[in-house]
Amino acid sequence: MAKTDYKNIDEYHKAFPEAVQERMQAIRNIVHKVVPEAEEVISYQIPCFKYKGYLVYYSAYAKHISLSHPFSEALLKKFEKELKGLKVSKSAIQFPSNEPLPLELITGIVAFRKKENEESGKGKK
Repeated sequence: MAKTDYKNIDEYHKAFPEAVQERMQAIRNIVHKVVPEAEEVISYQIPCFKYKGYLVYYSAYAKHISLSHPFSEALLKKFEKELKGLKVSKSAIQFPSNEPLPLELITGIVAFRKKENEESGKGKK
């Protein structure tokens, strides 16, 4: 992808084909459902949500969408079973474009990250 200067998440989405936009919008909708107070920002030129600190990022690629953040060992352990078969690192989970998005898993991850941020005591918006 060419170097860009996205100002907001809508601009980021518009850079991708409609099917990819729909997948990203599904993640965006989950974040707002689970964390209505989440602030949308562009960070590292990808969509990011903040709630008492950084919550999650997502980004689109040719063959997958990544949900990212430096994930805690606790999060990776809690969702270990659901993450089997996906490409996972400590900072990203890849959801292949040729498979349905695991919406329930994404919802659980966002809820877990919300709780982690609330318990971290940072108190940031």
